[in-house]
Amino acid sequence: MGAGPDGSEDMTGFTDRRDAGRQLARRMEHLRGSDVVVLGLPRGGVPVAWDVAQALGAPLDVIVVRKLGLPHQPEVAMGALGEGGIGVLEHAMLSHVSDRELDEVQHRESAALESLVTELRRGRPPVDLTGRVALVVDDGLATGATARVAVDVARARGARRVVVAAPVAPADATATRLGADEVVTVLSPAVFQAVGQFYTDFSPTTTTEVIDLLAHPPTAAQQD
Repeated sequence: MGAGPDGSEDMTGFTDRRDAGRQLARRMEHLRGSDVVVLGLPRGGVPVAWDVAQALGAPLDVIVVRKLGLPHQPEVAMGALGEGGIGVLEHAMLSHVSDRELDEVQHRESAALESLVTELRRGRPPVDLTGRVALVVDDGLATGATARVAVDVARARGARRVVVAAPVAPADATATRLGADEVVTVLSPAVFQAVGQFYTDFSPTTTTEVIDLLAHPPTAAQQD
């Protein structure tokens, strides 16, 4: 996976998140010079976003969003929570979830979100989005719940335009469905089971890795 022998993009998938970020960055040139802020979704979206920010010469930040997993299948999203108390529920997934179970998951993930915000930002304020283009980047979209919450957070923080970008997403991940102004992907397969199936290496991104990437933003590296 990754680049083919002639240097062209291999449309079957990605070697790892950094390869995915470089491939995605080539789809984002139309945003260069548009006062864009690149916003990675922790954890796995941040390595992808780093390379996109480097390619665009744009500042890098995060929008912290937590998936609300089904009580007995936590890997399956029934919604998501974002910074500022913004959230979304996938009502079609709630038919077998009691109010008590939903409240427990929301309470747990809200606490985890606040802890992660504190850990990642380390006292740094969020980058100001007022009047700017917010480019929300993840390593892939499945249900799209986290991306939709991130879009709402970006708009609440004053972004004039919100673009969602991911290396891979289902064909039905449209701007209308995600509440975005634009959606950019490298792969939009008709058959989609999980994001990880399109990566050779989809090992988890650690919080330490995210903190390091945020501490060494690409624009600063370019100026050295």
